[in-house]
Amino acid sequence: MSNCCSTKKAKEKVKPKRHRCPVCHKEYGEVALTTVLHHLKTPWALTGEATAEGSLKAQAYFFCSEPHCEVVYFGGDDATITQAQLRTAVGIKAQADDEALICYCFDVSRKAARTEEKARAFVVEQTKNARCACTIRNPSGRCCLKDFPKWADKG
Repeated sequence: MSNCCSTKKAKEKVKPKRHRCPVCHKEYGEVALTTVLHHLKTPWALTGEATAEGSLKAQAYFFCSEPHCEVVYFGGDDATITQAQLRTAVGIKAQADDEALICYCFDVSRKAARTEEKARAFVVEQTKNARCACTIRNPSGRCCLKDFPKWADKG
């Protein structure tokens, strides 16, 4: 079973592609097309160039983590995808702590991470045992654990 947050990554790391958000103009890293498709309300509406086999040959997509930017995903062609086009609420963009998820695999909010002592330990344990699905469930496509320290200590 593969673990998306495993610390046993390949020694050879590929530097992710980066691109500037067309709205906030900050530079962000690439996110897998699979992640984008799983969060869209209508993934079939995502335009792209069809290959000879009929599958979608899509451009690179990037995740904008700027809390005040309306864009969630943007393409290499600067096309944007906003929160309104997603079926998943993006925690980093949410204002209310009890609505802002930091762990999408187990629905842990910023508030729960701060107020429920067992929440972080539970997520860490599940991640160690390969029971997470961050690459699909987290809109950023990255491990949710990295978000815990910055929210768990705030009161």
